[in-house]
Amino acid sequence: MHIRRPAHLRFEYREAPEFALENLVSAGSSAAGRWLASAAHVDGEAEIELEDLALFQSVPEEGIAAGEPVMVALLRQHAAWLRDALGSSAGKVRFVDMARLGRNPARIIPGWQQFLTEHAAEGRPLRGVGEPIWSGRRPEELVECQLHEALLNVAVDPETPFWLICPYPVHSLDDSVIAEAYRSHPAVILQSAYQGNMHYAGRSHVDWIFGSPLPVLPTESQQFTLTPSNIRGVVDVVTLAASAAGFWSDKVTTLAAAVRRLAAGSLRRGAAQVIVKLWDLPQELIFEVSDDTAITDVMIGRRAPMGDDLDGLWFANQLCDLVQVRSTSSWTTVRLYAWK
Repeated sequence: MHIRRPAHLRFEYREAPEFALENLVSAGSSAAGRWLASAAHVDGEAEIELEDLALFQSVPEEGIAAGEPVMVALLRQHAAWLRDALGSSAGKVRFVDMARLGRNPARIIPGWQQFLTEHAAEGRPLRGVGEPIWSGRRPEELVECQLHEALLNVAVDPETPFWLICPYPVHSLDDSVIAEAYRSHPAVILQSAYQGNMHYAGRSHVDWIFGSPLPVLPTESQQFTLTPSNIRGVVDVVTLAASAAGFWSDKVTTLAAAVRRLAAGSLRRGAAQVIVKLWDLPQELIFEVSDDTAITDVMIGRRAPMGDDLDGLWFANQLCDLVQVRSTSSWTTVRLYAWK
């Protein structure tokens, strides 16, 4: 895709689509000082899908001028545009390829946490621009990006002076995606001005997503029941399925290890048995591990383990294409995806 600096971009006031306000919590302050930005093209010449040049150039420029660390996580073409706008100052900004970091959305928060940790001793404010959602994301990825966006307000200590702007290309995303973005951002940028967001749902929205069942998949699955006595057999089951689906040996080994660790984590949490399902679909191979135990830590799998990764979710997130975790007081479900 050829990138040119857009000559004319303006901010577009876009109302959040209608949704049940009675289910929302009133707007509050953000742990991460986050804002949702939205914009639209006003001519056919612009070939970039980000917001107003002045706004996104100002975030790193103001940080550089104040001697503050700045990290920008964008798609490559958008990062190239911003590098060009910053000129010689671009070398003072940490640029991260969001397509790579955010391939599995659960890896994005650890990326930001690493940035914050590296500069924690300096005691200075930090700035960031993060683009986790873009047109073309798979539906399953999009759902996990939305959970990621809600979790950011939980992941960052409220005392950390971190200002993060999340650009959304409103002209290329569905209204439902924009509505969800309003629920996870304490403030928005409209008409080039920061505003509080009355639709922000806070921690209750995180709990609602984390406790909602995953969508029912369209086809029948193969199903296996594991107990402490036969858990070793899951490696053979996954190996056979992944090999039959056409994956190379290294991916087969990774998937088998991930599913076994997840099943072992279920048993370690006290499950009497673990149900493993698999779907071999045209575009992906899916494994699901479910049990009757509860996971109360909504950040599970997104923090580097201090010791052993007892639940196996950090391991799965680092090596699998996508991981979905949902849990209530009476059940836990984890799905692993391998894209074909």
